[in-house]
Amino acid sequence: MAFSPFKFLQEVRSETGKVTWPTRRETMITTAMVFVMVALASIFFFASDQIIRYLVTLVLGIH
Repeated sequence: MAFSPFKFLQEVRSETGKVTWPTRRETMITTAMVFVMVALASIFFFASDQIIRYLVTLVLGIH
């Protein structure tokens, strides 16, 4: 079975026609959700880091 670049490109074009692309509104909502989750995760990890730092300095007696 030989590889045919022309046939491959035809199949790719056919498959992209079957894709349900998101609307502009869906894309904007999803992007906003990603930014909110990144902000929440960064706050969580910052707080966790500060608590762990405090506990380690307390246990080791570092001032």
